[in-house]
Amino acid sequence: MHEPTSTPADIDPKAVLRQVAAFREPRTGRSLFELAVTVLPFALLWAAMWASLSEGYWIGLLLTIPAGGFLLRMFLIQHDCGHGAFFSRQWGNDWLGRFLGVFTLTPYDYWRRSHATHHATTGNLELRGVGDIDTLTVSEYRALSPAGRLRYRIYRNPIVLFGIGPAYLFMLRHRLPVGMMRGGWRPWASALGTNAGIAVFAGLLIWAMGWKLFLMIFLPTTLVAASLGVWFFYVQHQFEQTHWSPRDEWSFHEAALHGSSYYVLPTVIHWFSANIGMHHVHHLASRIPFYRLPEAMREVPVLTRISRLTVRESFRTVRLALWDDRARRLISFREARATA
Repeated sequence: MHEPTSTPADIDPKAVLRQVAAFREPRTGRSLFELAVTVLPFALLWAAMWASLSEGYWIGLLLTIPAGGFLLRMFLIQHDCGHGAFFSRQWGNDWLGRFLGVFTLTPYDYWRRSHATHHATTGNLELRGVGDIDTLTVSEYRALSPAGRLRYRIYRNPIVLFGIGPAYLFMLRHRLPVGMMRGGWRPWASALGTNAGIAVFAGLLIWAMGWKLFLMIFLPTTLVAASLGVWFFYVQHQFEQTHWSPRDEWSFHEAALHGSSYYVLPTVIHWFSANIGMHHVHHLASRIPFYRLPEAMREVPVLTRISRLTVRESFRTVRLALWDDRARRLISFREARATA
């Protein structure tokens, strides 16, 4: 696996934050442009898939891949709205985020709250569980019953993590914010309002094209976007040399910079993923719009050497499932058995 070239002792995360803070201001014209070049192609691809179904399903099925990419990008624009990073006025972020949530199947206000918790607790071993991929320490795993270990191994299976899990999360779990009762009525209003918007949008399309054609386009497009989204979220925190620490040793800035990866991707994938691969910068300064993250990287060149993860290396992270407190790294089930 990749060994990072910088360690917490090499660089001061707070100094980096001061350097990149200048890029926090969104540019309205650029934001509107990014929105247009995402939403319009997505709509055109839906129309093309609808038209191509008369020539056979396979042509339309192939188009679900780029359509899923644009849907992923819509979700990441919604993600920037949740951080108050897409427009300078919060009401603009909030209403665009709610509108996009109808297409991404993500209730904006509910998701925004849980995602804020994720940012505030990333790398804190005592505050895991909200907005994260569930991760046990070696000792926690060993303390489980055989049935508990089996459940965890099933959960960490790639088919579940990147196939069944994303479908469940976006299509079912987001429909009702179970577990968010402490948040009062707002999470429920967000989820139910989004559900109503989805019902209207889906109802109009079903009326126009019929339920069968609607599902033939909607389901694969959504599943492509959901699986890609969960994959990006996974590799941005679940790499070998990520950063976890007990609460009394935890530092937000250290965890942000060293507990999030710099996922080195081809240019076209960086575009479709809205530069989310520059995740260490995003966690350190989440108010930076996604289209300004490359500027921040150029301003602080050392950022290209921190938690760097290539595409080839990212595939190896799938086997990592447990946090080793002694070695301070993620390890596989096989490694945990070897060190028992």
